[in-house]
Amino acid sequence: MKTWQGMAAAGLLLAGGGAQAALVPYTSDGVDLVFDNDYTPVGASSPGLTWTADANLAASNTFGLSTGADLGLYPGEGSGEQGRINTDGTMNWPGALFWIDAMNAANYAGANDWRLWSALDSNGDEPCAGWDCTYSELGHLFYFEGGLSQFDSINDSVALTDVFTNMQDNVYWSGTEFSASDAWDFATSSGFQFYGGKDNPIYAWAVRPGQIAAAPLPGTALLMALGLAGLDARQLSRRPNTASG
Repeated sequence: MKTWQGMAAAGLLLAGGGAQAALVPYTSDGVDLVFDNDYTPVGASSPGLTWTADANLAASNTFGLSTGADLGLYPGEGSGEQGRINTDGTMNWPGALFWIDAMNAANYAGANDWRLWSALDSNGDEPCAGWDCTYSELGHLFYFEGGLSQFDSINDSVALTDVFTNMQDNVYWSGTEFSASDAWDFATSSGFQFYGGKDNPIYAWAVRPGQIAAAPLPGTALLMALGLAGLDARQLSRRPNTASG
């Protein structure tokens, strides 16, 4: 992950200087994140979507949830499946919902509005099924930002491997339900979007709308201080000399 370059680009975004690339790595609360600045989430008033830089975060952080054990029934979830998270980061759909709730309770990266990516298109229309579903959130990342095509793997994209880690050539849950027993998912091994049984053990990738405010870049305060000092010096040099002889 190109941390220094990404932080510089994030600094430009926060300063209103515009972005040099669509995918901008940045850090919030010590957590590596990636901001996609040209995708507008459904219902959002401004563009931008933040992904966790670790595309298999659950393998290292379950936010206190037990792995390999039943987590109970997720409230209001109609499949009747017990939530479950495995040690390799895979989970069934109810397990993914429990994981997102625990992530928000932990205020991960300084935010509590994390969710699974949406399979709806950017206008909120029904999900596309099949290949080239470019307007779901993960479809956009795969096809547009990754520059990938049908049957490509997500790890074939240098644009994505430069900023993300632990991307799985597998299938990822969306947060979009298809029926009481199925939810939409996306195969990052081939670019195929469809739906599958909520009991399937696959991966989860969290997103949130917008960019979390990042800390100032290293050296930024010093540069600002030097700039202000230079301005003061110029102002002093322009003042009339009032000293008496």
